[in-house]
Amino acid sequence: MSGMIHVVGTADTKGEELAYLRDLIVAGGSAARIVDLGTREPTIPVDVAAEDVAGCHPDGASTVLGGDDRGTAVAGMGAAFAEWCRRHGDQVTAMIAVGGGGGTSIACAGMKELPYGLPKIMVSTLASGDTAPYVGTSDIVMVPSVTDIAGLNRLSRVILSNAAQALLGAVRNPAPEATNDKPAIGLTMFGVTTPCLTAIGEHLRDRYDCLVFHATGTGGRAMERLLGQGVLSGLVDITTTEIADLLVGGVLAAGPDRLDVVARSGAPWVGSVGALDMVNFWAPETVPSAFEGRQFYHHNPNVTLMRTTPDENTEIGRWVGQKLNACEGPVRLLFPEKGISALDTEDGDFWDPEADAALFDALTETLNDTSRLVPLPHHINDDAFAKAAAATFLELMDD
Repeated sequence: MSGMIHVVGTADTKGEELAYLRDLIVAGGSAARIVDLGTREPTIPVDVAAEDVAGCHPDGASTVLGGDDRGTAVAGMGAAFAEWCRRHGDQVTAMIAVGGGGGTSIACAGMKELPYGLPKIMVSTLASGDTAPYVGTSDIVMVPSVTDIAGLNRLSRVILSNAAQALLGAVRNPAPEATNDKPAIGLTMFGVTTPCLTAIGEHLRDRYDCLVFHATGTGGRAMERLLGQGVLSGLVDITTTEIADLLVGGVLAAGPDRLDVVARSGAPWVGSVGALDMVNFWAPETVPSAFEGRQFYHHNPNVTLMRTTPDENTEIGRWVGQKLNACEGPVRLLFPEKGISALDTEDGDFWDPEADAALFDALTETLNDTSRLVPLPHHINDDAFAKAAAATFLELMDD
């Protein structure tokens, strides 16, 4: 199967579309094979049978096939295909899938297991909605099918052809091999901590390839996934705002396993409390009624920020402290005493020394080793803070 483009979907219901995609790819000069993710008899010949995929399920193919409950079958085939991709990913040159609700869920479960940079396109009836559950932290390209995927028509042929040609273009014209042999590190940034991270990058770029991640929930998860895979050598995790969203109920939440990979890897970690003064919501009308009367800042018509309270910051500080207590590797948490975001300044909308003090006190009380907590008499966006963060990271990396 080396060098193959894999065309993926449920061949019991989407056979015509799968065959069309395969023929387009073959006509474009690339080898292709169809992987069946269906749970019933396929309507076209396939190269990888659904039974072979289902057999990768940890509880066997019978868990996936032969039952009467469609939801159970879809979930089971998704888990099986994820394992299939883990086992056979090195034999996949690129992947294109087509599906409705169930097919999208199954195909994306597998594609998320493929390496970053490997071309992967999902043509889906769900692609114009909330795609986060399907894309996750991967680089899957979602293409709206526009019409339902229920047989070829004058529009679906164009949509599928464009998707196939896009995939062929990526395969034929791969990105140049990286010439940067510097070790890669991860940095977290938000709009309200941009000056800090920009300056830190300038201080570290001579020695490290700096990969900056937007702290939007998926950004932190992607960064930690790369750390776990050994792609990143360490983290400058200045903007931990995703934790506030996790604990208070915002829309850009970290997962409950945030920082766990730092403990498992033992990698150097220099972090801070960047933007923990805020919880993120979408447009004002989307803010839950439970937060009525709170202090808000309207970042733009679609993003609403809410100031964290002293009690919330106490909870956040304890949570972070407990996570860092589990880390046996070199970690330092730098605390900017003059403000933790661009809004947290003496004349800023979120200036609240009491709330910031509650965060610092909770960290102090929770950390087993308070030498890991380093208070600095700067604002987070002061150049002096950025210099201290960069110097601390270099010190930990050199130890």
